[in-house]
Amino acid sequence: MSSVQLKDYIQEKADLIAERLARYMDTDGIPETLRQAMRYSLLAGGKRLRPVLVLATLEAFGNPIATGVPVGCAVEMIHTYSLIHDDLPAMDNDDFRRGKPTNHKVYGEAMAILAGDALLTQAFETVCEAEAAGAPAVSVLKIVRELASYAGARGMVGGQCADMEGENTQLTLAQLKYIHQHKTADLLVFCVRAGAILANADERQLALLTRYANNIGLAFQIQDDILDVTGDFAKIGKPVGSDEQRHKSTYPSLIGMEESRELLHQLVAEANQALTEAELVNDSILRALAAFIIERDY
Repeated sequence: MSSVQLKDYIQEKADLIAERLARYMDTDGIPETLRQAMRYSLLAGGKRLRPVLVLATLEAFGNPIATGVPVGCAVEMIHTYSLIHDDLPAMDNDDFRRGKPTNHKVYGEAMAILAGDALLTQAFETVCEAEAAGAPAVSVLKIVRELASYAGARGMVGGQCADMEGENTQLTLAQLKYIHQHKTADLLVFCVRAGAILANADERQLALLTRYANNIGLAFQIQDDILDVTGDFAKIGKPVGSDEQRHKSTYPSLIGMEESRELLHQLVAEANQALTEAELVNDSILRALAAFIIERDY
């Protein structure tokens, strides 16, 4: 798949997810200020890579994407809540996200916290709509359990905790990998596994796709580390050099820029090998997404 074709694919799926997310935000009964704060961050754009991975995995098995749309929307709600809370003064204290003032800069800290809480909670209601879209209830139950695990204390939140505790500390490579694996990669792993579960993958395929996702998830965060040094604010939507200012350990600071880039290519090669062994109907989009993760400049 060419880069142009992949760009069109990502845009098509991102537009689909954005349209559905806007509908979820129009639900009756939400206090208006809270709705505005939720919409502000949820509909601020972004790559929508996580829901795209859910849909692309379904298509790799030759399945329609209908059951994956609610799951993709749910994980985007959780991702957005995590960004809102990450940006708060008590955590990363960021002023910009995706080129716009962060949620708390617009709505205040209390409303930003509530917007994050509401998105996290609504995600679990949303993921259950996969059953109405045709997914077996047993598959939806498994996905709900995995979402709670990968997004919770043993997953993303645990990674965020380790990340905060690691500020102003010289981390080991193993400690940094733990942070990246959980803070960033775990939600990507969930997305691929959720798509595979919806597609009724066997255990061997599920294990191989988990290996694929772990590799691209770690690669994604290493590329973020690199972009924090070499990126452009106009493209990445937040100030460059923020990791260094907060005295955070990163892959470039621990192993150097050249080795970091070499590791990216090694991780993608391992991800692609897992796809080969999984013997999917059509893995071209998943391969293209792995390449995109390390070639992107935003």
